[in-house]
Amino acid sequence: MQKLVVATGNPGKLNEMQEYLTGLPWELELKPKELDIEETGTTFVANARLKASEVAKALGKWSIADDSGLAVNALDGAPGLYSSRYGKTDEDRIGRLLRELGNTEDRKAKFICAIAIANHECKIDLQTECICAGEILTSPSGNGGFGYDPVFYVPGEDQTFAEMSPETKSRISHRGIAFAQLMPEFKKLTANRHG
Repeated sequence: MQKLVVATGNPGKLNEMQEYLTGLPWELELKPKELDIEETGTTFVANARLKASEVAKALGKWSIADDSGLAVNALDGAPGLYSSRYGKTDEDRIGRLLRELGNTEDRKAKFICAIAIANHECKIDLQTECICAGEILTSPSGNGGFGYDPVFYVPGEDQTFAEMSPETKSRISHRGIAFAQLMPEFKKLTANRHG
């Protein structure tokens, strides 16, 4: 099996990606901790492309990267690209978000996920960007997931991401939709390489 480096230091993200890549002839591995890629892109796609190509270049292996975040209408799209830097912990980030929204009636928001796959020659072979629309609750609900999941409510499911089963979340989330779009192309690419 060929290695596919996940351009993250987060084991949770690797496990989630492994689910989406089941059945493909790739073994996922985390990027080395000491390999730090500065996210200087001005869009989620730019950051995903940057992380995938830089990791591929540094290691000479295929790499997959995602960049995702929460964009809230009433906050002019914040926290956006800075979603993970909005506080030191998930609790801090959620607290800050709820404070900044206050009693605002417009609580519409969307999660955005961009994914890029770079080959061992650092060329971006595939990329996509997808969204999941929802609303921000006034207080957290549910114990699953991570990040902003306890306050991100999806009206069509009548649940927050943190209340959903992993199967439901992977079907309707921004990351799940992005992988669903990307996988047919990645399977073709994989078949051509291993055929």
